[in-house]
Amino acid sequence: MLRIVSTLLIIILLNSCASHPRIGTKRMEVGEVEYGYAFALENIFPYLWYRKGISDRSDIGFRVGLPIYGSGIDYSRRLYEKDNKWDMLNLAWSLNPNYNYDVTYYKFKQGKNKKNGEPPKSSWKGFRFMYIPNGISDKTSSRIGFLYGRNSGKRISYELGYYHDFSSMPIGDVFSPEYKPEGRFIELPHTTKFGFPSENSRIVGLSLQIFFNLSNNNSKTKTDIEPTPVVEN
Repeated sequence: MLRIVSTLLIIILLNSCASHPRIGTKRMEVGEVEYGYAFALENIFPYLWYRKGISDRSDIGFRVGLPIYGSGIDYSRRLYEKDNKWDMLNLAWSLNPNYNYDVTYYKFKQGKNKKNGEPPKSSWKGFRFMYIPNGISDKTSSRIGFLYGRNSGKRISYELGYYHDFSSMPIGDVFSPEYKPEGRFIELPHTTKFGFPSENSRIVGLSLQIFFNLSNNNSKTKTDIEPTPVVEN
């Protein structure tokens, strides 16, 4: 029985893809904290996430997965902001069998304020460079692609993206179920000798995450702050 359980655990570990950070879905203030858990297509098990504002323009995030799925650390810095829009740069490192580095440029847009006290919804899109220096097949993978995310309420948000490895296959064949590597692409197979997705597989470039916010943070965002009334004598 122990041998069967150990074998299944090894299979799950080897089948893990890359992972990505859970960024802040609003402009965080100094000392502000958010935390929760997430489900991701890239990981077998859910992971815990934690974010904290460390300056008026920066925040840092930590992720812990079981046993290592989705674990990592990342840093975000706002580069531009005006009214309900802001741009942000995120640097991330993730620990998994295909451990990877991400550099992502985000563009955020926040919706109108709500009268019932709930925070306004926000959406974001981003351009990501992803690098796997040493995957489960001892090869590298460099990927670029786009993502889209939305904060659909106070507690739930999601993010969907795809990052393509142009050295492993033509991008026009991404949706072809019958694709088989040929020519120069044969040197980077999409499966390992055990039949699992390699670091060059298109599956590794697909990302879908659903985030659940458990923090009870009632601080107002910058666009929520109302002007202080002037009292006349």
